[in-house]
Amino acid sequence: MSIKKRVDLKIVILGSLGVGKTSLLNRYVNNRFIQEYRTTLGASILPKEIKVDNTLVKLQIWDTGGQERFKSLVPSFSKGSDGCVLVFDVTDRDSLYALEDWREEILLQIPLEYKDYPFITLGNKVDVMERQVTSDEAETWCASHNIPYFEVSAKEDINVDHAFENIARKALLQDSEWKDCYLTNSISLGGNRTSTNKKCC
Repeated sequence: MSIKKRVDLKIVILGSLGVGKTSLLNRYVNNRFIQEYRTTLGASILPKEIKVDNTLVKLQIWDTGGQERFKSLVPSFSKGSDGCVLVFDVTDRDSLYALEDWREEILLQIPLEYKDYPFITLGNKVDVMERQVTSDEAETWCASHNIPYFEVSAKEDINVDHAFENIARKALLQDSEWKDCYLTNSISLGGNRTSTNKKCC
């Protein structure tokens, strides 16, 4: 199938310190795993091009620091984002509880008209036997917020590509619907110079 267009999408990845956000991104973008990473300070950006159906998608994935002090930077990092990956560590129950705050931080930056902002949740480190969070617990939280859930392992390369392709597809669909809606209700450039003030979607 030939490529019909190219779309740039900005994706942010959020979660507590040590849940493996950087490990997941390096597995997805560079197909490698490094046991020890330095703590991400502020944010770093990793690009990756993928094909979604007949669309070439250039992802810019923003990896954010998980320390509490970096939450104040979320508004600037998330500005103009097309989707968000929430990450917790299945061996750390507190990291699951923290997702509520990370989700709220993003939603505060989203225009009211943008009601279906794409999220997915990743439960990382499923290769570790001593887990504190069961699949049912994680799925219950995600279902309550209508967010798809994926169990992944950056170390063992379990489900990582599938999860990121899902958020890319969701963001691409939402991007298309949002732009179609915006353009449909924009100012007419024809003979009628009065603008319509219809509400979007």
